[in-house]
Amino acid sequence: MPLLKNGNIIEDPYTRVTEGEELPGEGPILVDLALWQAQRDALVARSSEVGVQLAAGESPAAIAPDLEHIALVALEFPAFTDGRAYSYARLLRERHRFEGELRAVGDVLIEQLHFMDRVGFDSFDMKSDEAAEEWKTAQADMSVWYQPTGDERPTATRLRRS
Repeated sequence: MPLLKNGNIIEDPYTRVTEGEELPGEGPILVDLALWQAQRDALVARSSEVGVQLAAGESPAAIAPDLEHIALVALEFPAFTDGRAYSYARLLRERHRFEGELRAVGDVLIEQLHFMDRVGFDSFDMKSDEAAEEWKTAQADMSVWYQPTGDERPTATRLRRS
């Protein structure tokens, strides 16, 4: 699946490691929450970047104390109708001040890209072969926002008052 970051398709530098697999000696890895919790100390001691993927029902509060050791948080969208990852993204960016990469994985669709971007996602694991073009389309779709988010873009109310 194409990985979209900064509007471009890139090669994913992270190797996904699941429970039961041996950790590679070097290179960035992406683990699930259970593996992070089981091998936290070994993962923190790695010289390479570590990312943690949270399933839809797994709150970022579970990794909040360790965010300084985590370079990537991947939040899962199991279906386009499940919006929990939007809330988790805002919590990570605004409450926990996570500055690393925030990746949307799972059922990531063009109609959602703009909204995902607004809450703090900066990379997208997409199924579409036209991901870069879809990004451009999504970014051009809206120019005025009604809800404030941590991205500091002015809302319609703020624009009206100025």
